[in-house]
Amino acid sequence: MTKAELVEEVSRVSDLTKKHSEVIVDTVFKSIIDALHKGEKIELRGFGSFRLRRREPRKGRNPKTGDRVDVPPKKVPYFKPGKELKELINREALAGDDPPAAPVPPVPESGAPQY
Repeated sequence: MTKAELVEEVSRVSDLTKKHSEVIVDTVFKSIIDALHKGEKIELRGFGSFRLRRREPRKGRNPKTGDRVDVPPKKVPYFKPGKELKELINREALAGDDPPAAPVPPVPESGAPQY
């Protein structure tokens, strides 16, 4: 689903104009980004939580030249789905609405700690 499709769905369900729905969707996204920027965690009960994880500095490699480079520490956003969301997705998949997608294993950055 794209942002435009999400705006369309909010507009359809709420009987609001697309412009008003876009303001709502943008406000929600901006609120999440602002809270993460402040180091806060966002918990949406029944849906999931957004947090920041800190990646430690590490040695990387320039793929073009092969030279070793220092990769600075950074913060990365992380989403953890809630129990209810997982159950809803699995219940709908079992009901036969849509075939479940094949799981895609995460591709870790080299040298990054696994959680």
